Amino acid sequence: MIPGVDFLTSDVLAAQRRVRHGFFTRRGGVSRGLYTSLNCGPGSGDDAGRVAENRCRAVRALGFPAGADVALNTLAQIHSAEVVALAEPLAEGRYPRADALVTTTPGVAVGVLAADCVPVLLADTAGVVVAAAHAGWKGALGGVIEATVASMADLGAPPERIVACVGPSIQQPSYEVGEDLRARFLQADPRNDAYFRDADQGGHFMFDLSEYVMHRVRAAGVVEVERMALDTYTAEQDFFSYRRATHRGEPDYGRQVSVIALIS
Repeated sequence: MIPGVDFLTSDVLAAQRRVRHGFFTRRGGVSRGLYTSLNCGPGSGDDAGRVAENRCRAVRALGFPAGADVALNTLAQIHSAEVVALAEPLAEGRYPRADALVTTTPGVAVGVLAADCVPVLLADTAGVVVAAAHAGWKGALGGVIEATVASMADLGAPPERIVACVGPSIQQPSYEVGEDLRARFLQADPRNDAYFRDADQGGHFMFDLSEYVMHRVRAAGVVEVERMALDTYTAEQDFFSYRRATHRGEPDYGRQVSVIALIS
């Protein structure tokens, strides 16, 4: 373990013998200022050397077996339903444009970055496949969860053998949206109205993105799913938040990482 590096674990994922995982907070890194401290986002304006050190710390904190050479693989996330299957680690500095990573290779750590969006980590109970997905409202509505589960099935893990955890993200009391966004969800399925409640401001609504993602994970056939209902917007000491930074007029923000990998 790495002293000071803070991450959360899921009971359903921790029960999988061949899996290492963690939903990292912003604690335990070397970044400063807006990015204090475990900023793992290479797309931020943070010093590249500090980001690289933070990413190394995150991987080491997961406690892989001694001598294991494990690198963190992440994406240039585009709010899509695109999934990349990795048989080997990505080349240094390569970040495919997609929103989920899937692998069957032990020692290939796959992760997603978030700063209010929903990180989802998934594992096959037979220890064959793991995946990490990034679900903002657009990706969730567009099917990133279903695409990730389908990719895992293609690699040998049917949905009924998959467990998942929906990680920390912006929660409904902090996520005010306009009628245009709500209309898109109702057009897709009128039952999506259940994930919205009226805001104080007329014509605005509070959206439960985290619960909506839970719904999509279940609808994809996943056998067991856990949810961490921790609000990245309000828990400033623990999480970065794009919306909080925007409301404050800050020029940038850090990203926390959520990581999963198979071990031999």
